[in-house]
Amino acid sequence: MGKSISRQALIKTYPKSGGAIVFMLLASLGFFIAGIFLPFTSVTKLWLFENQVSVYRGLIVLWQAGEIFLFLILFVFTVCFPFVKINTMLALWLYPNLDSGHAQRMYHFVSDLGKWSMLDVFVMAILVLTVKSSGVAHIQVGSGFFMFFVSVMLTLLASLWTGKLAARFGKSQWHEHPAGELPVR
Repeated sequence: MGKSISRQALIKTYPKSGGAIVFMLLASLGFFIAGIFLPFTSVTKLWLFENQVSVYRGLIVLWQAGEIFLFLILFVFTVCFPFVKINTMLALWLYPNLDSGHAQRMYHFVSDLGKWSMLDVFVMAILVLTVKSSGVAHIQVGSGFFMFFVSVMLTLLASLWTGKLAARFGKSQWHEHPAGELPVR
């Protein structure tokens, strides 16, 4: 029979860095969920009518208006991609028995996903520019925008920190050493 290697979660291998990264990812998840439901923007039209729009409410409006293509773009790039990215990073740090090959593939998946999830920023910028250039409405960012922004930044920092650890110790060392052999960071 083959030799069974007992692996532990990455957070056990790098407890200090891992604890900070997992904390950032959990905070990011909380900010992300709040950012989806809190008002993202406040739109005032003709100085009389004010409408607060959250990402959640915007998705419902797009769906009800039959704008399926726009709904899908915003849903996939604003909701699904960030949610999957955060949870994949959490799994990378917390899942035991993850070999170095799987850990590297998960990290590269997260890195690639992060590049695509920036499309939502582009879409929001075009939306704001279009409405502002019409001169008919005034847009003010809401708390949901700031929550979403903090979530994106925390996830980005956690991903970069994870990448630095991966580069420093090489893919073959991520799980092959017991917890006490590598310097704790």
